[in-house]
Amino acid sequence: MKLQLALDTLSLKQCLDLVEKVKDTVDIVEIGTPVLLEYGLWAVREMKGRFPDLEVLADAKIMDAGEYEASQCFEAGADYVTVLGASHDTTISGVVSAARKYNRKVMVDMIDVHDLRQRTIEVDRLGVDVICVHTAFDLQSSGANPLAELEIILSVLENAKAGVAGGVKLSTLGAIARLKPSIIVVGGGITNQADPIQAAKTMKARMNHESA
Repeated sequence: MKLQLALDTLSLKQCLDLVEKVKDTVDIVEIGTPVLLEYGLWAVREMKGRFPDLEVLADAKIMDAGEYEASQCFEAGADYVTVLGASHDTTISGVVSAARKYNRKVMVDMIDVHDLRQRTIEVDRLGVDVICVHTAFDLQSSGANPLAELEIILSVLENAKAGVAGGVKLSTLGAIARLKPSIIVVGGGITNQADPIQAAKTMKARMNHESA
């Protein structure tokens, strides 16, 4: 299992400073959508330039112009790019085409997909690398978490790997990790903690324990 650190609510300097401290603990660094909106693909270039050995994900949430927008992200140095599962198959296939051209990877974000089981089956046939369930930020305050959705996609996936994101914290990590998704995405569960460095280490240790 890989630990993906989602950087959403920090300045670019804060992002770079934090990653410097946790670079030996996390596996993937996500340039979150809010950071992309504020800094553009420059944030991806800066992160990959500073930490070339870490995988960097651009959370572009592509919805259209799949091949073109994905190519922009890959040109900037992203190892992964996200495309929304609710987008058209043609768009997702375009992102996959760009990923194969650049030898990079595609994560499909299944946020707010209504028929999750059926859409997972459909998307899994398109050659994507990861299908990620995602509890929306706006729903997390109500106590929603992605565990049940993760169980659904794991029951039907045949090709892609599974990822999980949205409100993952230490108290919910164990149950999620026991299902052994390939990627667990953690944002505020690390970045909002008093000691984010220790939080990252504790989470990675828990993941390693559950995967043993």
